[in-house]
Amino acid sequence: MKLKLLLLTVIFSAAACVARANNTATPGTGEENKKSDIAGGVIHADTKKPLGNVSVTAYSTTRKEKVVLTDGTGNYSFNELKPGTYRLVFEKSGFKKVTREKVMIRSDEGCQLNVEMDEEQEFQIMPGQMFSDFN
Repeated sequence: MKLKLLLLTVIFSAAACVARANNTATPGTGEENKKSDIAGGVIHADTKKPLGNVSVTAYSTTRKEKVVLTDGTGNYSFNELKPGTYRLVFEKSGFKKVTREKVMIRSDEGCQLNVEMDEEQEFQIMPGQMFSDFN
């Protein structure tokens, strides 16, 4: 009996999480079924841990449309983007910039885009024989 109750609790919790992820409006406003235009997550390529405070910029063919930051769990979402083709740029200090071209938004469905980011390699300056030919 306890196992069935636990299983039901897990199922209802998962359903609530999915509904909450797809629901971007305040309850009672009539927009409860609106989905994000683009949503996803950003993780560290090596550790697979979520990356917070990643700047995600959506560009249309002519201009910058909107900028959002990932939350503490690495998730981001864009709302109110017009249907069309976008370029998404993911940037965070200490990490290589990631660009995703030709991301399509349709009026009838959302887009899920997850990204992995690599850390930038630090430059190591080694001493050389600078000016050794001036003897």
